[in-house]
Amino acid sequence: MNELYYDNGRETFLVHYRSGPSYQMFTSHFHTTYEFFHMMSGQRKFFIKDRTFVIEAGDIVVVSPNVLHRTTNADTPDYERLVVNVHESYLAAEGASRIDVLRPLFERDYILMRKGSYDPAVIEVLSGEMIREVEDERPGYEDYARALTIQLLISCCRQLPEENDEHPAASNPMHERIFEVVRYINEHYMEELTLQLLSERLYVSPYSISRSFKEATGFTFVEYVNSVRVKEAITLLLNSSLKVNVIARKVGFGSVTHFGRVFKEVTGRAPLFYRK
Repeated sequence: MNELYYDNGRETFLVHYRSGPSYQMFTSHFHTTYEFFHMMSGQRKFFIKDRTFVIEAGDIVVVSPNVLHRTTNADTPDYERLVVNVHESYLAAEGASRIDVLRPLFERDYILMRKGSYDPAVIEVLSGEMIREVEDERPGYEDYARALTIQLLISCCRQLPEENDEHPAASNPMHERIFEVVRYINEHYMEELTLQLLSERLYVSPYSISRSFKEATGFTFVEYVNSVRVKEAITLLLNSSLKVNVIARKVGFGSVTHFGRVFKEVTGRAPLFYRK
């Protein structure tokens, strides 16, 4: 396996290149940055918001901040991919002209660009140069890598088709029912959510939800509910002055103690880290 990793330590810029055998991404994944994901070879399953896609060589996904996603193993055992996370403050650093060209990023939860729908030449060159910069660590490499990131995102937005709402039906009918459950959770996370309640409301047996949820999304049912609630809590911690115990109730937790324990399990940090 070959792996390169750079993190500026402020959770605003991260570069992660990986090639080798498939692995399971066990942690919930959402963050306050935009994520550029370039599948260079192989396959991964990519769950994002309320849908799972199979991402293949040449495909690109750009995920907006605070959108829940996770990659899981696909049929191809080996793969190569580049992931870059960048905070919005870097993208808007030079005023309105940059914002205009990157507007598709700000208006969508995610962008999916399939191989064959865009000219890969520029993307491949920029991705390769990004990997070399992180590997060589020449003077100014972080600034250079950030500049490459902006070029990658601008190139994606320039080539993005006007209609980019790809929602193919799931190949497994039960998975399509699970995505209905996911959408319900996304909209009703602040309410009581149990397998029994959802099965009665959506006419899916508790056993079917429990058995198929992880297969369709990469999450267990409880893990997904907790992840959505923590994601919404982070938004409130960052953008409101509400007290932690109030936020805990607003996102569906019965007690602040339970909220704090689950929050630490999902993010690795205490809630007040985001408030500070």
